[in-house]
Amino acid sequence: MNTFLRCAVVVLSLLSMAGAEPISFRRAIELANKNSGASAIASAELVRAQQSYLELKNLYLPQVTAGSGLGYSAGFPLSLEGAAPSIFNVNTQQYVLNLPNQSLMHAARLDWKAAESQKQDTHDQVTLETALTYIQLDQLTSAISVMRQEEQAVARSLDITQQRVREGVDSELELTRAQLSAARLRMRIAQAQGAADVLRLRLGQLIGLPGNSVETMPESIPDLPAPQDPDPVAKAVAVSPAIKAADEQAQAKQLRANSEHRQFLPTIDFAVQYAVLARFNNYDEFFLKFQRNNVTAGINIRFPFLNFSQRAHAEAADADAVKARRQADAVRDQVSTETMKLRRMVQQLSAARDVAQLEHRLARADVDAVQARIDAGAATLRDQENARAAEHDKYAAFIDASFQLQKAELQLLRATGELQEWALSAK
Repeated sequence: MNTFLRCAVVVLSLLSMAGAEPISFRRAIELANKNSGASAIASAELVRAQQSYLELKNLYLPQVTAGSGLGYSAGFPLSLEGAAPSIFNVNTQQYVLNLPNQSLMHAARLDWKAAESQKQDTHDQVTLETALTYIQLDQLTSAISVMRQEEQAVARSLDITQQRVREGVDSELELTRAQLSAARLRMRIAQAQGAADVLRLRLGQLIGLPGNSVETMPESIPDLPAPQDPDPVAKAVAVSPAIKAADEQAQAKQLRANSEHRQFLPTIDFAVQYAVLARFNNYDEFFLKFQRNNVTAGINIRFPFLNFSQRAHAEAADADAVKARRQADAVRDQVSTETMKLRRMVQQLSAARDVAQLEHRLARADVDAVQARIDAGAATLRDQENARAAEHDKYAAFIDASFQLQKAELQLLRATGELQEWALSAK
């Protein structure tokens, strides 16, 4: 029965992977940056910032409105919504001189640049998540393959123990121990398979493909470069898109505050009005001369000089600018601190990986030594199972230490602006 279940698990696993499509590491990164939801949101924010800038800039272009102001007049022809009643009218208006709007334009331009920086930061985050997911899935897939091979050896050992129990050589306790070892291995396989399925699903979500159709290509993963920059903190501060976005947003806030103060400066607009009037509005009765076609063109000059509400609004905008500047400083400090932590973490995890690798080598040597003792009749299958279990634990610890080191190294590459170059260096 156990053999049947093992065969069924293998068959189902093969069937589930039958439609899988091998995706190279570089292709996964390219698809993620193109199809991920976070990238789409960042692109939409960039378009919104660009159009906000154009909205302010286009106020210097003519804004034309055509319509009609038909209405009945009894007595003197009064205005309809600020304009004389007319059969047809055309109005156009545009800025000629508006210093507050110029400050707002510069602020919107900086918001546009900040959106570009945020989009780059989002791309870096998507690349980091995709790379980590791809690498971890590849490592789990390899580990599951090794555990499948170990499962076959454990199954053979269990069959031998069952025969020895039936022959009276071993006790029922030894059989229970062998069954426990097999059950523990099945549990580890199930845990690893579950984690791999989650990673495969997440990778599919990132690259825009069904999760069950994604398969990694180990040979496509590029080697991580050796750290070369003697001062990664300074480089991270210089290239960080998060710092650039925060600085640009702070400058935009200051320009908006300047715009509020400039509301007290004079403004000049250019306007043109054309209207076709009708006699039934009594124009010929109240004016010396009636003319059907009428045009008015000129400039509108405003001199605001007393507005206490606007003054308070400008002071509030100054406070927002100070807040944005402090927030930008906090982002710079955070990037510096995190980069320094990552640099030290890489050194620590590199040492931990070396320790785990040496421990695994010793455990592997213990397995070979136990096998030699079994051949010489000085050890039992139980000793062999214990050595294999210890070797597996050390191997799992080594794999985990290697991944944690790779994760820290990739995070450091992102901090120093080298992640995209590394990820796209793969073939």
